[in-house]
Amino acid sequence: MTDKEDPKKGRKSKGTSKEVLGYPISIFFIVVNEFCERFSYYGMRAVLVLYFKYFLRWDNDLATSIYHTFVALCYLTPILGAIIADSWLGKFKTIIYLSIVYAIGQVTMAVSAIHDITDKDRDGTPDNMTFHVAMSMVGLFLIALGTGGIKPCVSAFGGDQFSEHQEKQRRTFFSVFYLCINGGSLLSTIITPILRAQECGIYTQEKCYSLAFGVPAALMVVALVVFIVGSGMYYKAEPQGNIMLDVCKCIGFAISNRVRHRGKQYPKRKHWMDWAEDRYDKLLIAQIKMVLKVLFLYIPLPMFWTLFDQKGSRWTLQATTMDGNFGALVIQPDQMQTVNPILILTLVPIMDSLIYPLIQKCVNFTPLRRMTVGMLMAAIAFVCAGLVQIEIDKTLPTFPSASQSQLKLLNMGNSPLTVNLTGLDPIDLPAGRCQNDITATEDIKPNTAHMALQIPQYFFITAGEVMFSVTGLEFSYSQAPNNMKAVLQAGWLLTVAIGNFIVLIVAEVAKIPEQWAEYILFASLLIVVCVIFSIMAHFYTYINPAEIEAQFMKKGDDNDEDDKKQLQKGMEMVKRNSTGSHSYDGDDDDDERKKTKM
Repeated sequence: MTDKEDPKKGRKSKGTSKEVLGYPISIFFIVVNEFCERFSYYGMRAVLVLYFKYFLRWDNDLATSIYHTFVALCYLTPILGAIIADSWLGKFKTIIYLSIVYAIGQVTMAVSAIHDITDKDRDGTPDNMTFHVAMSMVGLFLIALGTGGIKPCVSAFGGDQFSEHQEKQRRTFFSVFYLCINGGSLLSTIITPILRAQECGIYTQEKCYSLAFGVPAALMVVALVVFIVGSGMYYKAEPQGNIMLDVCKCIGFAISNRVRHRGKQYPKRKHWMDWAEDRYDKLLIAQIKMVLKVLFLYIPLPMFWTLFDQKGSRWTLQATTMDGNFGALVIQPDQMQTVNPILILTLVPIMDSLIYPLIQKCVNFTPLRRMTVGMLMAAIAFVCAGLVQIEIDKTLPTFPSASQSQLKLLNMGNSPLTVNLTGLDPIDLPAGRCQNDITATEDIKPNTAHMALQIPQYFFITAGEVMFSVTGLEFSYSQAPNNMKAVLQAGWLLTVAIGNFIVLIVAEVAKIPEQWAEYILFASLLIVVCVIFSIMAHFYTYINPAEIEAQFMKKGDDNDEDDKKQLQKGMEMVKRNSTGSHSYDGDDDDDERKKTKM
């Protein structure tokens, strides 16, 4: 058992950890924590839109809007979590504190789904829906703050547990880490819909949303306890400051400095970021320029996420109007989402080892071209969803609109009747029931469109995800300096959040009456954005950040050599002048030299 030292601070950390098979024991606690946390998050999210629709009695548009608002918050809060961890609390304390918030949020969601709390007349329906809505909104806000806040910290904290000579073990850890993410997602998406479909209650038996939320809440508590148990073995690096804050300050200074010097008497500069040279290092400015080139390409990307994240909302609601009977297996509507992680695990190795090499033999299949094709795949997925919706609409009854009413007339007597209604022709009703005979009537037929029809749209959206998301992150990281990867991660997560806000706007503002038309609208918008992105990608020039950094490093070394020579000359002048009658004041020259170097 040996203490680990913080190479940046030059002092020992608090934790000590033994190694098993070359791996620190501490990482096993982190891996288990991640599995439980992902199970908790995806399990809750899998049944969320149905909870809105069937428990809170919201319509499809409101349920979709709140669902995507929640998802957007989950992708905004990682930026806040990274800043807190790097600039204030450190990764360990950030994970602990926000995991407590996370667990409280999950428990709050489970409590909000207990219908017996306000069901005073015991009819199975909550009497005080405001209480349940308020509890669920508080719970979702705490969950978004917790899951997003710890997202950028846990994987980085796990990487911190390895020494420099354990690079191979670190790579293996990240592979296992992301396997736990997919494993937790897959299992929870299978299990929690089964729990939701059960019936439970003290006075009346209803769909058990409290159990579907309660099990993820319990898993989050387990994740927190497991992480705390390993506390004594963790290596806890001190906060080093957050590069995103430095980047924002540098960009802000460049803009303000440019505004202050907008007159013709000031010389123009090649790039607007060059106005930051008065205060910031040229290397940092060059690194920010590289990042801004990539962030510019991010502008059209939110539209992809607008379509992709509707798997958990619109597509799940679509599945509620379909038949999930697969013979020996009955699939719940919210279980269809499991097709995505299953296809991910299947398509990633196939794409990397077979599809990409074959295409590369015909054309230069660059990362940006892959992303363009991925966006087209997502558009095709929504065209498929629209076609499936048309088939579903053929099997659904015609419901009255909000301004209409529906009247059904049944003759339960033994003789025919004629009914006269104002403004309508007389209606003849045949006899419906005799003493020895019963005639069955069916108002709404059972769902006949099969859930298997959704498989093509899941295939195309998953293929699009592999080509767009995986390739996009790989491209982004290859085009930015190592110290700027956190900035790109923040930008990438921001595109996801904006994409979910677009769904919110369309659902609440557009109010398209036909669902298939909304699917086609989203597909059309993505195709337009795809064309714009392909044009932007055509003019993009690939760079090697390491080479650019090396050039600035070399210039810096050359400047240091010039400074040393100039300082040596100055010292020789001092020696000569000290033997004569003239005095030499080197302070002014030295100050000026320092200003020049700064």
